[in-house]
Amino acid sequence: MNASKLQAAIEAILFAAGEPIHIKKLAEVMELDIEEIQQVLLNLEAQLDERQSGICLVKMQDKYQLCTRTEFAEQVRAVLDIRRNTPLSQAAFEVLAVVAYNQPVTKSFVEQVRGVDCSGVMSTLCQKGLIEEKGRMDLPGRPLIYGTTPEFLRCFCISSLDELPPLPQNENVEMTEPQSTEENNENVEQGA
Repeated sequence: MNASKLQAAIEAILFAAGEPIHIKKLAEVMELDIEEIQQVLLNLEAQLDERQSGICLVKMQDKYQLCTRTEFAEQVRAVLDIRRNTPLSQAAFEVLAVVAYNQPVTKSFVEQVRGVDCSGVMSTLCQKGLIEEKGRMDLPGRPLIYGTTPEFLRCFCISSLDELPPLPQNENVEMTEPQSTEENNENVEQGA
């Protein structure tokens, strides 16, 4: 199969799938090495960008998907009559951050970090496809463990968790924590 037919075949597969496809699966189906498939995918991405297509190739770790470009989101929603999803709450962003930076995690770990019940928020994030059950811990009660999904990567326009911004250094957190505790104690004493 020549290069242009190979690229067209991969484009057709990604279009028809409608969801992220692992590069190993593409290599297996096309009977090529992963490196060869990566080159075809790079060429496809460049071609879509060069002709300013309304479709782009999105990489999510080792998976690839064809998606509409974000600048056409309103028009796509209007034609398909898709209602805009309600934005995530501050609590949902906090839970998502805890899961993304510490995965795999249990619900009790997230609740310990946040200091409040997170059942509803975690359920909502699972329904939105941003987090998912990843298995069970080998501990008494066998608690569920959670992690982020490819949908999380797609929504936040990153290709892997390595692209998450670094967390603040522990020194800064420890330096600011005692000050806020002392201030709170002073405020409590003044109010009493």
